[in-house]
Amino acid sequence: MTITELRDRMLSTTADGCRFAIPLLRSLAMTAATTDASDPPGDEPELTVGPPTVDDGVDLWRMAAESRVLDVNSRYAYLLWCRDFAATSVIAKLDGRPVGFVTGYRRPDAPETLLVWQVAVGAAARGRGVAGRMLDTLFAQVPGVRFMETTVTPDNDASNAMFAAFARRNDAEVSRTELFPGSLLGDGHESEILYRIGPIPTEG
Repeated sequence: MTITELRDRMLSTTADGCRFAIPLLRSLAMTAATTDASDPPGDEPELTVGPPTVDDGVDLWRMAAESRVLDVNSRYAYLLWCRDFAATSVIAKLDGRPVGFVTGYRRPDAPETLLVWQVAVGAAARGRGVAGRMLDTLFAQVPGVRFMETTVTPDNDASNAMFAAFARRNDAEVSRTELFPGSLLGDGHESEILYRIGPIPTEG
């Protein structure tokens, strides 16, 4: 059915059809605006996920700030992270444009545990399963890891769901305990709840 046919049908259903036709056409216009005319039909943007380089550090800082959820550290901190902890972190790029990242590290006193520090997904990549793919890629690229840890505030439903889904995909249990109470974090910060996922089955 064409836009013209839809318009005519709406106009024919009521004497003051314009009142209904305007919202309909506005809805169609909004849908059309979400389609990038430069993309050939059926040509999906390419998503790549892999370790970041130092040159990606500023993009990590920018995405953290744009999230309006993460505690944003200095550019210097993200540059250092991309230099020293690239092997335990990933960046996602959509057609070469940075759209998400996960930073993590192997715990020094528990080398079988990978702690995920920050996760960010930009608006352009939401709804594409980017966060889950980043977690899966990160776990696969760090050898000898059987547990994943992260901290989540109680009101962060998206992160709760993301890590619970990761546990399900890997047939792993999830335990939850308070790691840092709000009284230690200060400034009205909620308590950080430690999620410990594992043991995670590994091939071989």
